[in-house]
Amino acid sequence: MSLISNTLRKNNSRCALVPFITAGFPNLSTTINALYTLDNNGADVIELGIPYSDALADGPVIQQSSKIALSHGINLDDIIKMLRLVTPSLNAPIIIFTYYNPVLAKGISNFIMDISSAGVSGLIIPDLPLEEADYVMKFCDKYNIELILFIAPTSSVNRIKRIISKSRGCIYLVSSFGVTGVRDQIDEKINTLAKKLKSQTDKAIMLGFGISSIEQAKDISKWYIDGIVIGSAFMKIMLNNTSVNSIKLLGEFCNLIKSSIK
Repeated sequence: MSLISNTLRKNNSRCALVPFITAGFPNLSTTINALYTLDNNGADVIELGIPYSDALADGPVIQQSSKIALSHGINLDDIIKMLRLVTPSLNAPIIIFTYYNPVLAKGISNFIMDISSAGVSGLIIPDLPLEEADYVMKFCDKYNIELILFIAPTSSVNRIKRIISKSRGCIYLVSSFGVTGVRDQIDEKINTLAKKLKSQTDKAIMLGFGISSIEQAKDISKWYIDGIVIGSAFMKIMLNNTSVNSIKLLGEFCNLIKSSIK
């Protein structure tokens, strides 16, 4: 079991918090400050998104942050260099969230080797075909990176079984249809699916897509899950405030969410 799964399951009496931010938004120095701030305010794991121009799974808030980061010339090599400096000082392990094209462009082996050397512990590729997961997993295993696969509400019984069998220790359960983003409600049927997954596997389950408020996090933390991923709500804070103020508000919001799910 990898560092990500170990972290999610280190205390069964509470749910882990996994904030998401976009790397390089609005610049790398702000990303560094945001990583330290989240780490110091209750983040158990941090998901870091690689800016991408065709982010089909991302809602408008995260798409906007990616667009701005890309317009400032942020690229993967910059992010890797930044992580090499930052990760030794972080307690929370880092998961990279990226699409398959940047991985292929870099070369699967090179990409995974680079993020591993930068201190990354996990990798999420939302558009990775399940049929190609074994090949990517081979390099992830080699470089001690946990590849985290998605299960959606629409996943068939057979597909769920295949994903469970391929997953190394952690599964990402998508809480709603469509893209990421703030939602008023999360369908409680997802808890039924989570409970069913728990009856089939002892692997850790992260729940993401659409969770945005303290109240939602508090309610969902009682479900059959091990970690809550919150992205758009954090990025909305960063988009709507100056860099200096956004870091302060980011820490306060992270702390409030963490306190609500203990």
